[in-house]
Amino acid sequence: METKDIRNVAFISHGGAGKTSLVEAILFNAKATNRIGSVDSGTSAMDFDPVEIERKISLNAKVSSIEWLKTQINIIDTPGYANFLHETRAGLSAVGGAVVIASAITGVKAETKRVWGFSEEFDLAKIIYVNKMDKDRADFYRALGDIEQSFDVTPVPLFIPIGKESDFKGIIDLVKMKAYIYPEDTTAEYSIEDIPAEYADEAENYRGKLLEAVSETDDELIEKYLEGEELTEEEVVKGISEATISKQFIPVICGSAVMNIGSKLLLEAIISYLPSPLQREYKVAIEESTGEEIHIDPAAPEFSAYVFKTFMDPFAGKLTMFRIYSGEITNDTEVYNTSKDKKERIAQLYLVQGKNHIKVDKLVAGQVGMVSKLKVTETFDTLCDVKKRVTFPRYQLMDPVLAYSVKPISKDDEDKVSQGLHRIMEEDVGLRTARDERNGDILIKGMGQMHIEVVVEKLSKKFGVEVELQAPKVPYMETIRKRASGQGKYKKQSGGRGQYGDVQIELVPLVSGEGFHFENKIVGGAVPRNYIPAVGKGIEEAARDGVLAGFPMIDFKAVLFDGSYHSVDSSEMAFAIAGSMAFKKVAMDAKPVLLEPVMNLDVFCPDDMTGNVIGDLNARRGRISNVEPESNGQHIRSQVPMSEVLKYAPDLRSMTGGHGIFSMDFSHYEEVPSHLAEKVIAENKGE
Repeated sequence: METKDIRNVAFISHGGAGKTSLVEAILFNAKATNRIGSVDSGTSAMDFDPVEIERKISLNAKVSSIEWLKTQINIIDTPGYANFLHETRAGLSAVGGAVVIASAITGVKAETKRVWGFSEEFDLAKIIYVNKMDKDRADFYRALGDIEQSFDVTPVPLFIPIGKESDFKGIIDLVKMKAYIYPEDTTAEYSIEDIPAEYADEAENYRGKLLEAVSETDDELIEKYLEGEELTEEEVVKGISEATISKQFIPVICGSAVMNIGSKLLLEAIISYLPSPLQREYKVAIEESTGEEIHIDPAAPEFSAYVFKTFMDPFAGKLTMFRIYSGEITNDTEVYNTSKDKKERIAQLYLVQGKNHIKVDKLVAGQVGMVSKLKVTETFDTLCDVKKRVTFPRYQLMDPVLAYSVKPISKDDEDKVSQGLHRIMEEDVGLRTARDERNGDILIKGMGQMHIEVVVEKLSKKFGVEVELQAPKVPYMETIRKRASGQGKYKKQSGGRGQYGDVQIELVPLVSGEGFHFENKIVGGAVPRNYIPAVGKGIEEAARDGVLAGFPMIDFKAVLFDGSYHSVDSSEMAFAIAGSMAFKKVAMDAKPVLLEPVMNLDVFCPDDMTGNVIGDLNARRGRISNVEPESNGQHIRSQVPMSEVLKYAPDLRSMTGGHGIFSMDFSHYEEVPSHLAEKVIAENKGE
C-alpha cells in the first residue's frame, strides 16, 4: 500500500446519531464482515466490549481498516456521549479528515458542536453525512439549515433525497446527475437510473448551487462557469476536493445507515474529497539531537509514529495503536520510545477491523496499525527510528469534572482495586486516580457520572472486584482577600541542641489563576540566605491544608521581610516550621474565603421542556448565559457550581423523559456564598 492511497478518517457526532451503525454498513459493503451488525442486538463488530454491549453505546474510539477502490481507509469510530468525548478527541489526533454524522431528525446537538470543535483543533477536513433519512420527522433540508447555523459554514449537498421518512428510497447524485434507487433488502445493490421527473427541477437547482460553489475555488473555473460553459465531471470532483481540504465549503451526503443507503457513496466521497497523508501539512516534532522543531515529511525514510490509543485485551494483553507519520516498520524491528527514553521490540504488526486483528509484515507512512505487548509504551508516546530520534508534542488531556471515592466491599480486595484501576487507566486517558490526603481513600476522577459508573462496571466484569461509590468530593479551594502580616516563631529547647527559627511575613492576594508565589525581601542577613528556601517550603506545605476547612490555598503571594536566627540552634527544619506557623497565623488575618469550582454546562432539550430546565438550573445557583433555538429544541448555555450538578445526569433524564443531553467542563473558581461556606467549613472541620 502506498501512502497516497491511504485515508485516515474519524466518524464523529453526538451519541445516538448512528456512527457505529454507519460503520457496520461500511464494513459489510467492504466485505470485512458477512452481515450488517446491530448495536441494539449486541452484534456490532465495533462495540464489542461487554460494557458497551450492555449499555448499547460506544465507550471507546475503535479502528477498522478496510480497502475500497484500491484505497485503504482507516476509520476511527468515536463515542458521542459527553462522558466519553476524551476518547473522541484522542482519536482525532491520528486522522486527516472527519465524517460528521448529523441526524435528519434532531439536527446538530450539543455534543456534535463539541466534537466539531475538536476537529477544528486538529484542522481536519470534513464531510457531513445526514443520517436517519428513513425515520419519522426526518427532514434533510431542515438539517442543512441547522448545520449552516450551528457551525457557521457553507454546507453544499452532493446528493439530495428521493422520498421522505418511510418513503425514503434513494438519493440523487448531483455530480453525475443520476439517481440511485435502493431495494428493501439492505444487502442488495442499488440501481442507477435517470432522475425521476418530479425531482428534475430540484436536482437542477441544487446542481446549480454545487457548480457555483465549485467554480469559486479556481479562477479558470469561475470564468468558465460565468461564460456558461459546462464544467466537466473531473473539474467538479477536483474542485470539491480542493474546497473540502481548504474548508471553503463542506460537502453533504444524505442516507440511512440501517437501510445501507449512501454508505458506499460515502466511501467514494472519502477517497475523492478527503486528503491523503501526503496532502496534509507535515506534522511538527522536536528533533532530539538539536531540540529544534522540525516538520516530519511522510516521504522521509526514517520511521516515526504517534501512539493514540491503548487497549487491554484479556487474552493478548496490552495492545498499542499508532499512526505512522514517516518511514515504514516491519516485524521483528527495534524502535525507540523517546517519551520514555527506552527501546522497544516490534514483534508482530497488525491491521485492525474492530475486534479482529489481521497480521501484516509491514506498515508504511500514513497507515494506522497495532502491536501487542510493548513493555513501556503508553498512549501519546512517540515511537521512532533508533538513529533519528524525534518526539511529537503530547496530546493535551481533558480535565476530569467529577470525583468519587471508592471502597472495596471486601477489605481483602484493596490491592485488586488499585491494580484494576491502574489497568483501566492504561486504556482510558480520561480517568485519574488519587489518594484523599485527609482519609486515605482512593479517589477516581472522571468525565461525569456515567464515566464513573462504567469504571465500576469494568472493575466488576474484568477484575472481579466489587466496590461501593461514596459521595463525590467537590475540590474546594481557599484564598485570601486582603493583605496581612505577622510573625511565626519556633523555639524548642529540650536538652542539647535546640531548634530556633523566627520569620515575619506578609500575605498578599493575587489575581485568580496566579497560584502561589514566594518573595524574599530580607536585607542585612536577618535570616541567613541558606534558610530562606526552607521558609518558602514551609509556607507552601502549610497552604496545602488551608486555614478554614483543610482545602488548598491558592492565588496568594508570601513575602518574607524580616526575622531572626540563632547561630547554633537554627536549621532549615526550624525555619520551615516557623514559615508554616507564620502562614497559619497571618492567613486568618487576611480574610480567608472558600472557593468553589464553577462548571460550563450546556444543555440541549426539547422546546416544551426548556422552562423546566432553566428553572432547575436557577435553583442550582446557575447563571444562564444564552438560550439558542436549534432544530427540535433549545440549547441552554449556563455556568453552575460543581456542588450543584454532581448528579445532574439522572436528574436531567428524569426532568426531560430522557430527551435532554448535556455537556460539562470546568470554567473557573469563585467565592462560595457565606451561608453555604459556613456549612462546608463546619462539615470538613468535623472530618
